[in-house]
Amino acid sequence: MASPREIELKLELPAASVSDLEMLPMLRALAGPAKPEKIVSVYFDTDKQKLRKKGILLRVRRIGDRHVQTIKAYRNSEIFERDEWENEIADERPDLRLARDTALGPYLNKSLYRQLKPIFETRVQRRTWRVSNGIGTIEVSLDRGRIDTGKRSQPLCEVELELKTGSKEGLFELAFRLADALPARLAAKSKAERGYELLDDADAGPSKPEAVDLRQEMSVADGLRAIGRSCLKQVADNVPALQANEPEGVHEMRVGLRRLRSAISLFSDIVSDPQTAAIKREVKWLTEELAPARELDVLVNRVVLPARQRARLPGVSTISHELLERRARALERAKNAVGSPRFRRLLLDIAAWLETGQWTKPRDDLLLNRIEAPIATFAAAALARCWRKVRKKGKALGELDAGARHKLRIQGKRLRYATEFFTALFPGRKAARRRKSFMSKLKQLQNALGDLNDITVHEDLIRANAGLDGRAKTRRSGRKRAYAAGLLTGYEDARFQPVLDDAGRAASSLLKAKSFW
Repeated sequence: MASPREIELKLELPAASVSDLEMLPMLRALAGPAKPEKIVSVYFDTDKQKLRKKGILLRVRRIGDRHVQTIKAYRNSEIFERDEWENEIADERPDLRLARDTALGPYLNKSLYRQLKPIFETRVQRRTWRVSNGIGTIEVSLDRGRIDTGKRSQPLCEVELELKTGSKEGLFELAFRLADALPARLAAKSKAERGYELLDDADAGPSKPEAVDLRQEMSVADGLRAIGRSCLKQVADNVPALQANEPEGVHEMRVGLRRLRSAISLFSDIVSDPQTAAIKREVKWLTEELAPARELDVLVNRVVLPARQRARLPGVSTISHELLERRARALERAKNAVGSPRFRRLLLDIAAWLETGQWTKPRDDLLLNRIEAPIATFAAAALARCWRKVRKKGKALGELDAGARHKLRIQGKRLRYATEFFTALFPGRKAARRRKSFMSKLKQLQNALGDLNDITVHEDLIRANAGLDGRAKTRRSGRKRAYAAGLLTGYEDARFQPVLDDAGRAASSLLKAKSFW
């Protein structure tokens, strides 16, 4: 049985802005009266979360005296579209007889019947408007309530925009209009994901990238979308951690941005257009807003605090105190950027670019052939191209200056991200064995090059904060600060040659690695 596709966008909305949403003239003009409902949704799985691991959601929703069973198949690369099977059932228990022709069907057995149990629920007050904007019909639902696991709960306030008829362009047009009028931010996590995180006690922690679900039958266009959605999800998912002053949230958001920039570079033959250029500029802006917080956090934890323990000198204490203050200001700058309308617009811009961007509507046969080509063929060529660049510079690593080493580091990151993006396209034990060895050696080189880059950045940051810019109040304090700065940079200088030697050994080992593609 073919499944209907659910196409929707979720926007997180501060509870204080609910009344503003309900009073929006554009919503009241386009839609009929809001329909209020009280909805209780119970999510089912086993103690070991078998359904979650299979990418399947099973939910029974109570609306008044009705019970509706929903089964969804979701891949981590599909944050806007999911396969969905929905049936009205007799009571609050799932009716698995109706699941035989769904994504759940292959896993139905007596063991699952016995182990299936309610694991968390959402209780929301929903108001629904049906909007027709000339491009399509969209159901706008405002959900306010809580996610509850029995032991923990979390407030919920979000707007769902579900496309009923028409094109995705209409969906994004409405989303942009809402985001321009309200402090609404694209949400990449579903209610189910948030519920599972509550069970795992991981609701505010940093989010690492998930494996990209690429399949052999995909086109280049579908592959780019899957990769881009994964990057976008990582950026959006790390907003709570960053806002909670979690330094790793800054780091993982930057990783998501770097992955996206690498993806744009890998697919540059099909995304060379003004819209993509605008996306790249905005991604660069955000990267630069986050960079000081991450750089200062690494400096403080790897250099300043250990040095403060080793050498209890007034100058070291003063510089470390000021660097801690600078780190706090840099984190506040990052939080301000992520809390800005510009950031909220960027998330929607990236989503719209992936789904309906200029690159998806090629104007000549050459570009059309490129985006319709098999993703597996494209991946092999892209990996080979990245590998050639790394090999060329890696062979001459000992002769490279700091700028050239930095370029090699960027090329190595691009190769690493490409390897992670395309892993699923090269199955088999031999490929897996080679890929594991390849990635291990590549990571060793990346770590060494990253250390070398950190040493350069740390020395610059220390000198900039050493009081040599006239901030020292007396000649004596200036001497102490200069001595402390020399001590800290000396620690980093002492690391340089050993790390460079590590990089050379790692490069030599990597050059002998066999390709897995």
